Amino acid sequence: MTRRNGYALMAALAAVVVLISAAIYVGVSGDARDDDLRAGPRHPQGSAAPASSGTWVGTWSSSPAAAEPRTEAGFAGRSIRNVVHTSVGGSSARITLSNLYGRTPLSITHASIALAAAPNTPGAAAGTLRRLSFGGNHSVVVEPGGRVVSDPVRLRVPHDADLLVTTFSPTPSGPVTYHPHARQISYVADGDRVSDLRGDAYTQQSPYWRYLAAVDVLSREAEGAVVVLGDSLTDGVSSTMGANARWTDVLSDRLRDEQGAPRYSVLNQGISGNRILSDGLGRPADNPSGLSRFERDALSRTGVKAVVIALGINDILRNPQQTSSEEILDGMRELTRQAHARGLRVIGATLMPFGGHRGYTPELDEVRRQVNEQIRSGKVFDAVVDFDRALRDPYAPEKLREPYDSGDHLHPSDEGFKKMAYAFNLASLRGSVPAEL
Repeated sequence: MTRRNGYALMAALAAVVVLISAAIYVGVSGDARDDDLRAGPRHPQGSAAPASSGTWVGTWSSSPAAAEPRTEAGFAGRSIRNVVHTSVGGSSARITLSNLYGRTPLSITHASIALAAAPNTPGAAAGTLRRLSFGGNHSVVVEPGGRVVSDPVRLRVPHDADLLVTTFSPTPSGPVTYHPHARQISYVADGDRVSDLRGDAYTQQSPYWRYLAAVDVLSREAEGAVVVLGDSLTDGVSSTMGANARWTDVLSDRLRDEQGAPRYSVLNQGISGNRILSDGLGRPADNPSGLSRFERDALSRTGVKAVVIALGINDILRNPQQTSSEEILDGMRELTRQAHARGLRVIGATLMPFGGHRGYTPELDEVRRQVNEQIRSGKVFDAVVDFDRALRDPYAPEKLREPYDSGDHLHPSDEGFKKMAYAFNLASLRGSVPAEL
């Protein structure tokens, strides 16, 4: 064999090796099989696969509101399966757990996330249950007043769907940090049932969310999130149970479906009875004021691009009553300043009428009107959503229109919540932040 022929043969053999290596690489790096997804992540800390792309945004969140009464021992030896509804979808997910109101460390030895097999049920869809880890460990201790974020897991999360987030704690730890007005049934089971696909063991129903504060997704369908800081009108306490009929749910549908709308998720940070200026009792305070919780519940949410402020009516109605419109407006302006310092746009809601409610007086209604006049002037927020104008009775503007009234003359009906969402000019969520108001 000549030297030239030998070089040619070696070159040909090298080319074959390259082709075979390329074929092996393509075969290995293609889409994972369903079995691979069911097995969960293979990375040391349970992180999403490096090839994943998108934007991390909150798809659901809720504000810790108080210490659940009579839960000093927590839920030792029991599994809590929270049911939550997604705003946007994604390819990976992670959760945030809160022990804000706990006085002892919360020990979680097993946690999972799954798609619900059907709406309002504790059963998981086949092939979707993922065991969660925290810093690479399947157990975690949440210190009193603290919170933890799980490692991401690969899970195809649809928008407008129910997720099951389940935790098990073997030891007493309380009181339980909870959100009392979920308008969604969750479940409790005896023993460690975190990995159960079937919901048979979850015999106790609960109208609360416990420990769970947020679910984030790695999303290609959302470019950010809008956070709504509100009270019971945002919390949706008069909406139909399990129907996801809060005005924020309808707004989420609009942002997803309407052409030209900002592709934002919607995060509901409403707490029933919430005020801008005054905290509730306790340390930390139950029902913390909008000012005291703004950083935690709004500004630090994942992917936040804009904030909606829908607070103020309880400052007027609840003791101690704020009869000075300027004090309420000063609180609103302070929220706006804090959001601007983070480069966030702020949309403010006018205060809706409450004529006929047991707390109504003409004097208090005048305070509401003065607040609304300043909000509409453009000197409080970057943009305005006029819930008052959208829902009031044109012949008796101190009252809600009858179709929009749940019956207590303060909280809207499902139809009223829908009207609130459609009062929103979606374009107002975009825009630059002014230097000052």
